[in-house]
Amino acid sequence: MVLNRSSESRHLSLVPDLRREVFSLSPSSRLLASGFCSDILSTIGYDNIIQHLNNGRKNCKEFEDFLKERAAIEEKYGKDLLSLSRKKPCGQSEINTLKRALEVFKQQVDNVAQYHIQLAQTLREEARKMEEFREKQKLQRKKVGFPYVLRLQSAHLFWSSFFITKAKKIYEQKCRDKDEAEQAVNRSANLVNPKQQEKLFVKLATSKTAVEDSDKAYLQHVNALEKIREEWQSEHIKACEVFEAQECERINFFRNALWLHVNQLSQQCVTSDEVYEKVRKSLEMCSIEKDIEYFVNQRKTGQTPPAPIMYENFYCPQRNAVPPGKASGPNLDPDYSTIGDYSLLYQ
Repeated sequence: MVLNRSSESRHLSLVPDLRREVFSLSPSSRLLASGFCSDILSTIGYDNIIQHLNNGRKNCKEFEDFLKERAAIEEKYGKDLLSLSRKKPCGQSEINTLKRALEVFKQQVDNVAQYHIQLAQTLREEARKMEEFREKQKLQRKKVGFPYVLRLQSAHLFWSSFFITKAKKIYEQKCRDKDEAEQAVNRSANLVNPKQQEKLFVKLATSKTAVEDSDKAYLQHVNALEKIREEWQSEHIKACEVFEAQECERINFFRNALWLHVNQLSQQCVTSDEVYEKVRKSLEMCSIEKDIEYFVNQRKTGQTPPAPIMYENFYCPQRNAVPPGKASGPNLDPDYSTIGDYSLLYQ
């Protein structure tokens, strides 16, 4: 069946541009909104995003490998078809119009083989583009510094939180010591021993100083952790925005690459059908009568059949000529010799 232009345009439709859909949404509206966790030490949200991006890279690599293997198949098929067309005889003794049709057929099979080899080269080029795209996104992710973000989350936050916990425990213990010292001073108000009261006041003063020092240390650790948390959150927001933009770009690129691949396969079918249409047209020019007439004109040997075969009698060659059809069966004609014409040697 010959593909008309409408079917060809349907098969070779243009790749739709998804960028309008991609950039109509805020880059931080999805990954960022779902990438946080209430636990300051948890990395599960970020880990999920990174895992998804890694899966995307893996999917691109799988499609890249698919294109390479398809290219190898197309190249092998093209070379095998080319070898078949050039080395295998196919009606080589035909003549005239059918011979010309077969020559067109062999030439167009040769062309189809070349088209498959060209398609293999095109597929390898598309695989190379996919590989370059993967490497480009890999470098972009490194520039974002997501290892640094992970380090902020898993290392700085963890150790800072550890120091805060320790400082908080010290601070709370110093506060309890101060409260106990105050209670001891209050209970010793009626005591007449000035040395004991002096010791209690000294202990209270020392506990107050310890509370102030531990409070400052605790506050410093909290402020340091909050600063790190703000820095991490800022980096996390930037990373999520970049990662979502990358994912939008990857989906768009992957979809367009697949669309283009299908278009290339459709174009191969359309081109092959156009080539075979030339063979069909050459077959329409084939004429049985002309081929037979051509053979007769080239191989004719004459129009006169052989003369009738005459019977000639050995003894009477002039009288015994028998026309065809009368030389078979017994004949008692007197022209034939009889035993009376001979003498018997033995009597």
